[in-house]
Amino acid sequence: MNGVLPKMEELDYISKNRQSWNNRVDVHVQSAFYDNERFLQGKSSLNAIELGLLGDVAGKTILHLQCHFGQDSISLARMGASVTAVDLSDRAIEKGRLFAEQIGVAVDFICCDIYDLAGHLDRQFDIVFTSYGTIGWLPDLDKWGALVSRFLKPGGKFVFVEFHPVVWMFDDDFDRIAYPYSSSEAFVETQSGTYAERDAPIESQYVCWNHGLGKVLQALVGARLELISFEEFDYSPYNCFKHAIEYEPGKFRIEHIGNKMPMVYALKALQKNKP
Repeated sequence: MNGVLPKMEELDYISKNRQSWNNRVDVHVQSAFYDNERFLQGKSSLNAIELGLLGDVAGKTILHLQCHFGQDSISLARMGASVTAVDLSDRAIEKGRLFAEQIGVAVDFICCDIYDLAGHLDRQFDIVFTSYGTIGWLPDLDKWGALVSRFLKPGGKFVFVEFHPVVWMFDDDFDRIAYPYSSSEAFVETQSGTYAERDAPIESQYVCWNHGLGKVLQALVGARLELISFEEFDYSPYNCFKHAIEYEPGKFRIEHIGNKMPMVYALKALQKNKP
């Protein structure tokens, strides 16, 4: 962390983060982390955690927020869902459209800041879905909760899986507490490489926020969503942190911490029937 982002620069967080993600797209597409070659051949990118919450999506309409280059969006479409996918990165959306066309599935990709989505989309969905490393890029979770509610049909469900805020308290080596558990302040960071390929010859500057569980849950309750399930997990399904080891297939923990720290949480909430 390089410090609190100056107030005047905070207005530029969208362009900083868009450029940051644009910088990563080609590296991510080619990385072993995303295993795009096998994905294009039919491998699903979805994990057991979110699949259990999503259930049978065949015939359902799904809005996938912050989709990156659309692997999960395409995986959902392969399962029979009608998917609309949104991301800030124009480079990522370009790749998503290319891969969907190459695979032969229909996904409606939209490139925009999700806070501006109402200017690009005017419909509601059976499911709104977002997962793994998404809300840290958003400054206002109340607006996020309202956005989720805005695009859910009455009785529709929100499925959300995210890295636990305790993870983001640590420095990169998980040796010390370096960040607040939850903070309204914006932080600017400069990173060499990327979580998918640490030695990649790229450098990115980005802006992020830490959001504790209280802020997340209150944002959803404030948007009149009804929490149905909430669960914490002591592992990550992704090998995206330093010093992580795979203790079971597809389950990673920080080697010197083990199962003593929550790494992921997942929830499902329902849109209450509107009058």
